[in-house]
Amino acid sequence: MQQISSNLKMQDSARESRRRGQSIALVPTMGFLHEGHLELMRKAREKADLVVVSIFVNPIQFGPNEDLDRYPRDLEGDLAKCRSVGVDIVFTPTPEEVYPEGFQTVVTVTEITKFLCGASRPNHFQGVTTVVSKLFNLTLPDYALFGEKDFQQLAVIRRMVADLHFPIEIIGVPIVRETDGLAMSSRNAYLPPKERAEAPEIYKALKNAGTLFRKGLDDATELCRTVSEQINNSIESDCEIEYIEIHDTNNLTQIKNKISTPATILIAVHLGKTRLIDNLQL
Repeated sequence: MQQISSNLKMQDSARESRRRGQSIALVPTMGFLHEGHLELMRKAREKADLVVVSIFVNPIQFGPNEDLDRYPRDLEGDLAKCRSVGVDIVFTPTPEEVYPEGFQTVVTVTEITKFLCGASRPNHFQGVTTVVSKLFNLTLPDYALFGEKDFQQLAVIRRMVADLHFPIEIIGVPIVRETDGLAMSSRNAYLPPKERAEAPEIYKALKNAGTLFRKGLDDATELCRTVSEQINNSIESDCEIEYIEIHDTNNLTQIKNKISTPATILIAVHLGKTRLIDNLQL
């Protein structure tokens, strides 16, 4: 397994691989890897000759009061995990390498970034699309894999790829969960024991909404209300629901009344000082 930190070396390596006729799959990450990331890498291994994992904590997708400085990092552990699943190249650029002096170009998806996570994090998705487009140009992948936990992010990336004609297949990989149902996330490390024990209640509420939907409750507002009530009744720690919404799975249009198309219920919860997101496809 190679570790590359230089933009030029990464791009040269990718070009050489393409010249040899090798296909490339990219797994973009911010590090502090967990089983969810490793599942993305395994799926990438199935798709392509060469698997590239990027590890880069992207400063421009964090707001001024967010957790950039304390975001968990463990590069040595991450490299060992990548090696364990057969990754070929780990790309670990510095912020100065990705955003050199004088940098002033961004990539913006305008509409589907305005709600859900985009409502409370107004520059977040611009930071995501800018860095992902850079990673695409540096690693030249045929495939790029993203987790479905970040459901809105996946939709935004797909929109960007379609709009800008990137010759890349975007692959969404289902959420990987802890044994108690909590969606795996690097930020789970922030949770103290009591909040960690209560966090699975979020997924339990989503699952209950799925059960009610299958039994015939197809009113989006009512389903969201039941999720809110269940979470508020089951979590004793400081808990604030940022949003619970149901959106069309394919185009991310919000559904407020009768659900008549493939739909996904999405949630963001502040549990103590930790912001958790999750979703369930109905």
